[in-house]
Amino acid sequence: MRIFKFGGASVKDVDAVKNVTRVLQHEGTENTLVVISAMGKMTNKFEEIIDAYIHKKDSLRDEINFAITFHKNITKGLFSNTDTVNNKIDALFANLSGFMARNTSDDFSYVYDQIIGYGELLSTTIVSSYLQEIGVNNSWLDVRELIKTDDFYRDAKVDWKLTKVNINEKVNTNTLNITQGFLGGNSKHETTSLGREGSDYTAGIFAYCLDATSVTIWKDVEGVLNADPRVFSETELLQKISYTEAIEMAFYGASVIHPKTIQPLEQKQIPLFVRSFDDLDKTGTRVSNEFGVYPEVPCYIVKKNQILVSVSAKDFSFMVEDNISEVFRKLHEYKLKVNLIQNSAISFSVCIEDKYKNFQKFYDDLKTTFIIKSYENSTLYTIRHFDNNAIESIKQKGKSIIRQINTETAQLVIQENC
Repeated sequence: MRIFKFGGASVKDVDAVKNVTRVLQHEGTENTLVVISAMGKMTNKFEEIIDAYIHKKDSLRDEINFAITFHKNITKGLFSNTDTVNNKIDALFANLSGFMARNTSDDFSYVYDQIIGYGELLSTTIVSSYLQEIGVNNSWLDVRELIKTDDFYRDAKVDWKLTKVNINEKVNTNTLNITQGFLGGNSKHETTSLGREGSDYTAGIFAYCLDATSVTIWKDVEGVLNADPRVFSETELLQKISYTEAIEMAFYGASVIHPKTIQPLEQKQIPLFVRSFDDLDKTGTRVSNEFGVYPEVPCYIVKKNQILVSVSAKDFSFMVEDNISEVFRKLHEYKLKVNLIQNSAISFSVCIEDKYKNFQKFYDDLKTTFIIKSYENSTLYTIRHFDNNAIESIKQKGKSIIRQINTETAQLVIQENC
């Protein structure tokens, strides 16, 4: 059994969907499960629908109509007769409207998860229908009935035991299966999500449960590069990466591989390939139980929109276990993700990201007990396998607020030059 994952760029328009079928026909379709993300930037559009539903009711219908038109324009370019597939699209949007009409919850994370997954449901419906149209038989699977989770909306935890039972009972491993990334379902048959960019993790979950021979993530780049080409003008392909190195890179924020993806693969020694969906002759990057990274060059990971927070006691006392534990309790309470920690005798600093827009509440809470300073709109640069030239190149990007270096990794928080 093989697991393929196609992201939003892989299915962004008519030509992209046709290219997915080209990839599948080139690689073979038997014994394959395909995980697909929302088309193009549709996750962003559904976030705008969520915002309109909660805050801007007057624009809600326009936002929904845009999404309907977008998907139907794609079906128009794929199908000679769009009636059947468009009826499926209409049914999905009717379900969405039904949820909005009956919902009484003001829990943003709950509402978010009930709406956001329609992007994946739509994309997989279209791709599965198109494959049938051109004679490629496949089974469309609702991932919410397979991957079961708790109720921690927007970052749900997988119930591995139940998930494995569901997948092994309901997935026909002899055929081609199409399913959604990013989503799960809880015991109340409500939609949950595994965190933004969680489709890679979905592929890892299926691979673990099915004892897959491999996972392949299809990208618009030739593999895992040592830096984001949108940020750095010169990049180099990493041909081989160990599981340990991949986890390190993912932990620090490398966007090519989702942080949770590697762990289930490593447990069963399932190799992960990152390949180009444009050039099928290139082998890309292999992640497996090998040593380090090849070639060993500095690898740059960039996390923008960070907040650097420095906390110290009002009585000028040491920042020790009692004080630090209180800060961490508040970070957990307000769901602030910590990406760097540094402390001295009288101050404790963390670089955080405010995914849930809770920083102001955190700040207001802590300022009653501590002296707290913050530097917003900062960028965290992490360099794996750094050298002096690599560090100097990052220092040129702006004012360095914090630097932290260990044997393999250098991290710099930068307020960038305008």
